Amino acid sequence: MIVKEFETHSLRHLISPAHRLNPMVLVGPTYLYVWLSLYLRFTDTPYVTFMALSTLIANLLDTARPFFSYPLLMVSLDIIHTIPILLIVNDFSTFNNPILSMTPARGPKKHLKRLAAPSSWMLDKLSGTYAPRPSPGPHKLRESLPLTIFLRNRLKYALTGREVTSIVKQRLIKIDGKVRTDETYPAGFMDVISIEKSGEHFRLLYDVKGRFTIHRITPEEASYKLLKVRRVAIGARGVPHIVTHDGRTIRYPDPLIQVNDTVKFDLEQGKIVDYVKFDTGNIVMITGGRNMGRAGVIVHREKHIGGFDIVHVKDSLERTFATRYVTFSCLKHAGSQTSSVTNIFVIGEGTKPWISLPKGKGTKLTISEERDVRRKQKASE
Repeated sequence: MIVKEFETHSLRHLISPAHRLNPMVLVGPTYLYVWLSLYLRFTDTPYVTFMALSTLIANLLDTARPFFSYPLLMVSLDIIHTIPILLIVNDFSTFNNPILSMTPARGPKKHLKRLAAPSSWMLDKLSGTYAPRPSPGPHKLRESLPLTIFLRNRLKYALTGREVTSIVKQRLIKIDGKVRTDETYPAGFMDVISIEKSGEHFRLLYDVKGRFTIHRITPEEASYKLLKVRRVAIGARGVPHIVTHDGRTIRYPDPLIQVNDTVKFDLEQGKIVDYVKFDTGNIVMITGGRNMGRAGVIVHREKHIGGFDIVHVKDSLERTFATRYVTFSCLKHAGSQTSSVTNIFVIGEGTKPWISLPKGKGTKLTISEERDVRRKQKASE
């Protein structure tokens, strides 16, 4: 009984107003708390460490809260608790936390490491640290080829990037009939590159190993290109239009043209000449995936609800392979159809392509067959 009275008396003794602790006792922990918050704010301390230490000190202050009855001190404790929150909201970049970061990036990226460059460029590892980064344009970075790579590494018309710059600044290079003076302009699949001074015309296509190849074409073929329809929509004032894979917006197309169809576009007139439907029996070229660069005729299409459709294609050697195909989504309220990225590009009607194919005609050979071809070439020489 004596112990209980003593315990009760001790507790009352601590909590009673007459024996409250001096508020100045918390000046030291409060100063330490503010100083630690500011120090961690302006240093490269990890975010997790900062929050752990801040929480520890805040808990120590909360432990002493019941022993004080001063309203001003209670308010000051609440203000102190908000200091780390205000510091965090002020600048998340200090803690290198991309998930919680609220500050925008410091501009677009301007460099590209050589090892991070697409394999379709066929760049070696030891010729430098960086690779020319394609400028923003109609094609994505990993689906394009900058002019510097084309003129210097492929055609060997230049030895350095400075020579490439001097060539394009003379307005000698045209892409799709327009002069381009940017040495890192992103030329992509089906683009026509013309050099009028030498009378040469090229079309960017993939070989059977998924690499951009040098494919020379005639001036007649250089007057048009094939465009894949990515979107069919109705714009302002009810104007129908289509959006193609190279970023073009063509108004008033044929009403029968749908997503994933291919249109034949005249570069001189800027108009659609003809179109071909994405349908079984038409010849296509694969533009993505493991079979990139292969050509063949569509044989069968498997529909998978809620997943990717699979399209089976047969090449000229009667070899069948399969690739992904994404169905389009129909937006009824906008009267538009939009398709995600697909691996199939229709290049002709039936078995006859509308463009000339590069070496190999889109037929992929096995390793032993490639060896036999090389042996025949050496024997003929």
